[in-house]
Amino acid sequence: MENFNYSIPTKVYFGKGQIKNLAAIIKEYGNKILIAYGGGSIKKIGLYDEMIKILNDNSISYVELSGIEPNPRIETVRKGIKICKENNVEVVLAVGGGSTIDCAKVIAAGVKYEGDPWDLVTSPQKINEVLPIVTILTLSATGSEMDPHAVISDMTTNQKLGTGHENMKPKASILDPEYTYSVPKNQTAAGTADIMSHIFETYFNHTKGVDIQDSTAEGLLRACIKYGKIAIENPKDYDARANLMWASSWAINGLISYGTNSPWVVHPMEHELSAFYDITHGVGLAILTPHWMKYSLDDTTVFKFAQYGINVWGIDKNLDKFEIANKAIEKTSEFFKELGIPSTLREVGIEEDKLELMAKKAMNPYFKYAFKPLDENDILKIFKAAL
Repeated sequence: MENFNYSIPTKVYFGKGQIKNLAAIIKEYGNKILIAYGGGSIKKIGLYDEMIKILNDNSISYVELSGIEPNPRIETVRKGIKICKENNVEVVLAVGGGSTIDCAKVIAAGVKYEGDPWDLVTSPQKINEVLPIVTILTLSATGSEMDPHAVISDMTTNQKLGTGHENMKPKASILDPEYTYSVPKNQTAAGTADIMSHIFETYFNHTKGVDIQDSTAEGLLRACIKYGKIAIENPKDYDARANLMWASSWAINGLISYGTNSPWVVHPMEHELSAFYDITHGVGLAILTPHWMKYSLDDTTVFKFAQYGINVWGIDKNLDKFEIANKAIEKTSEFFKELGIPSTLREVGIEEDKLELMAKKAMNPYFKYAFKPLDENDILKIFKAAL
């Protein structure tokens, strides 16, 4: 296990009716807020009215930014910053899923920044003072409710980039699984795949002596496999929604990554798919992941894939290690198909014409330190295998 500094400062209010704490949470940091949200789903489920009543009853003033996109755009970030500056906003309240929270984070970071907020995406070191961020989660997927990261797109240049800073970790997050009851089956499936991908990116590494991190990651994966299907079949199953919601947070809040070391590779590859084709992030991850697994399987990685197969999928440990690994990869692919997620790039409208460009843009020098070191040609081969 490697050295690490533990810091998970987000205060979590988990469970039914936790919105009752909203006013007290906000007033700890200010009295003028920006409410950031996406479409009309929070109004359809009654969350918007419930929230506004609490704010009004407690004399908390607010302005709104609605219409945040599934892959949030830098133009929307700029709009949010302008609203904050014009109204002397003190707290940013993000109500929605990861896209809304990501957008809110960069807005909060950009209010005190004098330059263009795209600078904060391309150069995270420029992030300094960040307005306090509070979230109300309505979609279990990205884990943005407890992490310091955000992903923002500039579709004019086909760029989808991640940024992050410790100051962008939300101060508090309200996690009520009942707010996810209305999430459609396809979004529940994509969210489950996203959670699992976060775990995979951390789990598959060569760090020795990380039994606690590994066993926790394996437990989270088993929970996703069990409850992902249940949530799709019965959207109002509280335990299913609760387990997916908490798995979403744990997958990326640091608990399973502290003490390990391996750069993420599938997420940067998928970001190029979303940047060029604006597909659902979790769907892209589900398509690419089994192909990345197959490509990465060799004598140096088989031990971890076999461990995954035995501890997550319950495959017979007495089988040959490569047989276990291949069975585990196949089970992963089949699981995503059972959730109703497309299994090829062509199914989501992606053909071969831009694969070379996307592979070039996805390449990162740190990939040479990955679980399976990759270069640009390797990425292209994975893309082609996924067609």
